Amino acid sequence: MTRHQGRHFLHIPGPSPVPERVLRAMDMPVIDHRSAEFGELGKAVLSGSQKIFRTASPVIIYPSSGTGAWEAAIVNTLSPGDKVLMVETGHFATLWRQMAARWGVEVDFIPGDWRRGVDPAMIEEKLAADTAHQIKAVMVVHNETSTGATSRIGEVRAAMDRAKHPALLMVDTISGLASADFRFDEWKVDVAVSCSQKGFMLPPGLGFNAVSDRARAVAKTNKMPRSFWDWEDMLKLNANGFFPYTPATNLLYGLREAIAMLLEEGLDEVFARHQRLAEATRAAVQHWGLEVLCQEPRDYSPVLTAVLMPPGHDADQFRQVVLDNYNMSLGSGLSKVAGKVFRIGHLGECNELTLMAALSGVEMGLRVAGVPHRAGGVDAAMALLEQPMPGNAPRHLAVVN
Repeated sequence: MTRHQGRHFLHIPGPSPVPERVLRAMDMPVIDHRSAEFGELGKAVLSGSQKIFRTASPVIIYPSSGTGAWEAAIVNTLSPGDKVLMVETGHFATLWRQMAARWGVEVDFIPGDWRRGVDPAMIEEKLAADTAHQIKAVMVVHNETSTGATSRIGEVRAAMDRAKHPALLMVDTISGLASADFRFDEWKVDVAVSCSQKGFMLPPGLGFNAVSDRARAVAKTNKMPRSFWDWEDMLKLNANGFFPYTPATNLLYGLREAIAMLLEEGLDEVFARHQRLAEATRAAVQHWGLEVLCQEPRDYSPVLTAVLMPPGHDADQFRQVVLDNYNMSLGSGLSKVAGKVFRIGHLGECNELTLMAALSGVEMGLRVAGVPHRAGGVDAAMALLEQPMPGNAPRHLAVVN
């Protein structure tokens, strides 16, 4: 068995590394979840989450995965037989479609090549043709974790407005929130879905729904059965910081600390840091002579970079070489791109030095695995990162401790 000294480098696109500050914050005794002390914790994380979603609307926190938060979004807004519009941007858009179908929702699924985000013009065209307003929701993935492509949610909303269509806008920002720019209120999102183990830098276990007034109104008349996921049951008790069932108390301690870290750095600075690290990663990939899976520069993800392997080389074998030799985990290719791509996560607790270590591991792995490439990708990334940060952004990052 391979043995390693030193830390394990986790560079999958989530779960992301958990900072020491968050780990220490969670290291607390479990308290009475009906106590006044817990009520203050609950109110702090609920209001703090609104700041991260950039909304004045309520944010509901479930003890769940992101998949549970997907289901909550569906069962609170749709009825069996309703029609929705979705786009095949990758593996996770496809899974959300499958879940909707299981609940009896009719999905108009715009096909895609897994190499770009949503085309807002196609959304506008579909909605403009729906003169009877049969489409009840447009459901899109903000950051497609399987491909490294983001969708321009503000432009999707503008397309919906031009079509003058009343459909709800529902967004999966599971891997986008707190890493890529997201503006719930400004973009008039109706339901946003997220989870704890990506940009929030927490272990898995919390699912989020941000909910507009329009979505809450629809939820009062839709016909889908639900119990655990019911928004109104949650919101009644959330008003005082409590939950209708046992919450994930210690994860909420961690969430409070993670929100503090994000706000200390500043959300705009967080987004700029992610963009900078992503640009450096692409510089390395392009220098190596490899291909970034995302083909639309406007859709490049700040969260992760998916890299295509040369013909005849298996991405999973390469990932195993990197793990065995350098104790670093890279993301695998999923479903359609299994064995064809590996994914480099650069989200959450990541700065210039952690990224340079990851890219060094990739470059050494390419050599050891015999993958054709041009040496010097790490130098290309370093040259970009040596340039000053734009504006007055600090060189040190409050998010890394």
